[in-house]
Amino acid sequence: MLEKEIEQSLKNAVKMRGGLALKFVSPGMNGVPDRLILFPGGKAAFAELKAPGRKMRSIQIKRKRQLEALGFSVYCIDGTDRIGGILDEINKG
Repeated sequence: MLEKEIEQSLKNAVKMRGGLALKFVSPGMNGVPDRLILFPGGKAAFAELKAPGRKMRSIQIKRKRQLEALGFSVYCIDGTDRIGGILDEINKG
């Protein structure tokens, strides 16, 4: 399975739950997560998408830690089987 297939599945699952999965790009800052997930009620999290078995690069881990230090949730998603559980977790928050 390719990363873009996982990303498409995430976008569709978020949309079906009434949210948005926006492509997140931050010019001048490398390593930011791929998607910003937004749900009604002000629930937000970031997602880094990877092909199965692939790991985040060191700069991505650094950005994940920075965002988490600010109180945001950051998920690394490397398979479609994890999407439902992660979205449930975001919606709980």
